[in-house]
Amino acid sequence: MDSDQRTAAESVKPWLTTAAYVTASAMLARSFINELFPNELRSLVSSRIERLLRNRLAAADHTIVLRESDGGSSNELYDASITYLRTRVSPSTKRLKASKSADNNSIVVFVDDGDELVDVFHGASFSWKVFLNKENQPNGRTRELRRLELTFNRKNKETAPNSYFSHILERSEQIKSADRRLKIYINHFNNWEDIDIQHPATFQTLAVEPDLKRMIMDDLSRFLKQKECYNRIGKAWKRGYLLYGPPGTGKTSLIAAMANYLKFDIYEMELKDVWFISRLKGLMKNMKSKSILVIEDIDSAIRIPKRDENARGNRLSDIYDEITLSALLNFIDGLCSISGEERIVVFTTNYKEKLDPALLRPGRMDVHIYMGYCTPSSFRVLASNYHAIDDHRFFGEIDELLKEVEATPAEVAEEMLRSDDVDIALKGLIERLNKKREEAPGRMRK
Repeated sequence: MDSDQRTAAESVKPWLTTAAYVTASAMLARSFINELFPNELRSLVSSRIERLLRNRLAAADHTIVLRESDGGSSNELYDASITYLRTRVSPSTKRLKASKSADNNSIVVFVDDGDELVDVFHGASFSWKVFLNKENQPNGRTRELRRLELTFNRKNKETAPNSYFSHILERSEQIKSADRRLKIYINHFNNWEDIDIQHPATFQTLAVEPDLKRMIMDDLSRFLKQKECYNRIGKAWKRGYLLYGPPGTGKTSLIAAMANYLKFDIYEMELKDVWFISRLKGLMKNMKSKSILVIEDIDSAIRIPKRDENARGNRLSDIYDEITLSALLNFIDGLCSISGEERIVVFTTNYKEKLDPALLRPGRMDVHIYMGYCTPSSFRVLASNYHAIDDHRFFGEIDELLKEVEATPAEVAEEMLRSDDVDIALKGLIERLNKKREEAPGRMRK
């Protein structure tokens, strides 16, 4: 018998002793009743005594309920417990369920709903069960919510809420760090729907100027180390980035590279689907720490109504837009950041000049990053990414053209993908750049 089995056996002795006591007491009580009470009273007295004995046995246990959702927000203790318990499934468990999502290569095995899993911690046994509740929503849909029930001997009532739960939270963080799959969350009405991130972008493969790349990485690394500083000055632990520049210059790839570098999840918010302040606050409340909030094309996502225009227009629409902007800015200022920390906020726009100054002041968008047209150095990153080369006889000609012509990294990458033959791909790029120079002389680089 191994140490865990011996520990489990020792931990259940009090339960077995109590059960044996109740069983013996029930047998003695039944004999006593048969001798002293007439037939018509035996059944009534026997049932009352057995109920008292069952209550005595039940009183030996305590139960704690952990719900998947607590007050409309995710329950971190529930999530941590699920992560932890998946590693505690015993090979001897007779009934298990297995699942695998299309975007995940691993198979998850866990106990089925209603079945029991016993965990041993510091010599005490803790029994877990998973239950599924289905709730009908006003929109006609059915919402599934799960809960965990933890049952343990009452003598361990001080252990469970303190050291046992602390152990679960610590172990779950270790488990998630060892096998972390980054996720991207997209808002759908009041909820976030997630998928695993499989974007290959890294700072090494990012087609931006080396100095800019180094600046961004240094800024992110410094942010991760500044928790004490933010606490000391009384500011929410977050940092804002504005990415601006023409379409196709790599703004989305930069966000993916930031997520992969930080190991942060991405929350991509579609403001057009957020109709009310309560919905906006609810979504933000349900964001986890160590995350990146992304609002793309902020210039078109939020319209700020002007007081001197359309004075007799649809005021309901104006109020809706103003409230949404106000709530968003409150969040950026930290008023709604109490539910999490260590957050990055990223806005993107193709037209920085269209943004209201209120969105651009320090403390909201701390770092403004211009994502510009392809340069000789960013072209070399693309050449290395797509054809694994760092030099070629055509590079000089391409460098000169890129100094004259406005070509985005996306346009250059498109040509690099047209052929596996590097000569053909580079010739195609030269032809495209020459054509752009001939067709749009007014859009030459200055």
